Amino acid sequence: MRDELVVEPGVHVHADLEAAVSGLIERPAPVDRRAFLAGGLAALAPIDLVSLVTPTTAPDIPGEIRPRDVALLERVADTIHRMDNEHGGGGLVSEIASRSLTWGVSLLPVKCPEPLRPQLLSAVARLGIVVGASQFDAYAHDDARISFRLAAECAEEGGDWHLRAKTYSFMARQAIWVGDPDTGLTDAEKGLVRSDRITATERAMLHTARARAFGKMGDVSNTLTAVGLADAAFEQSDPSQDPPWMAYYDHSQHHGDTAHALYDLSIRAEQDPGRASERFKIAVEGHGDAFARSRAISRTKWASLAMAKEDPYRAVMLGHQALDDVGKITSCRAADDLRELSRFAVRHPAMSEAADLRERIAATVSP
Repeated sequence: MRDELVVEPGVHVHADLEAAVSGLIERPAPVDRRAFLAGGLAALAPIDLVSLVTPTTAPDIPGEIRPRDVALLERVADTIHRMDNEHGGGGLVSEIASRSLTWGVSLLPVKCPEPLRPQLLSAVARLGIVVGASQFDAYAHDDARISFRLAAECAEEGGDWHLRAKTYSFMARQAIWVGDPDTGLTDAEKGLVRSDRITATERAMLHTARARAFGKMGDVSNTLTAVGLADAAFEQSDPSQDPPWMAYYDHSQHHGDTAHALYDLSIRAEQDPGRASERFKIAVEGHGDAFARSRAISRTKWASLAMAKEDPYRAVMLGHQALDDVGKITSCRAADDLRELSRFAVRHPAMSEAADLRERIAATVSP
């Protein structure tokens, strides 16, 4: 029996999340604002400006959850998801995301009509996913893990298999990114539990996560098998059967994600780079400005593959195009991919174009 924290009859959250939830809703001590009101900025020193503008009153929490509260949570999640994809997870997006989750978590203990409880849990789970995604992109990895775990708990408690699958997909992606593909594979497998209850698109998403884990391990056979399973599931995809928030996983997204797995085989296991290149091309050409980060990351990886294995002149062209996108977003992942491209460009010391690209990368991202 696992320890649990009861926040409302019928709603249980793991006890080890209690501290995390408390941390999310904790507020700094209020500061004396009279100096500012009396004398403006000149009167501030040594007052902390951040503390000065931090709200001293608690957010307006309803006495009972209403349908409009759930609807607002859903709209906030959609907005953060859109901002994250367009601009990356850092900066203002990160701040908005974290404060939104604080508000969402504060609704969990509020009295809620029983028929509305699953919808509330799903809405908080969805918010936890998009906030965790922005934190992951900003490399706030511990914060992201808490957000994802909270989302998984809410999805499980609310019986939402679709959000459960999405949460484990993100958990897998984060673990793989930080160098733990074994845990990532386990998370992807967890997401596939009772795969009959999720859609073909969601199965494709999770098989892609498995492929990326195997790719990081350099396991050629299992990577190719997982990519094949992802492709087969995606061929059965029916957007009308998917939750609205799965609309992002389209033809471009699928090809970009599977390309990452094949990229690792090319770099780590000397496999044919052509398969990954073709998929990156499809992803880059299909992603519009609404998915600028995905386009930038796919184009950067495509450039790295060309620089390491194919045509360095094409790599330079792709690299400059990727920089045009990356300069408009705040994404630690995109910046790290550019650093990797720069390292591959070092292999061409006699090529002035490669040196120019490295200089531009250095000017765009910090060492």
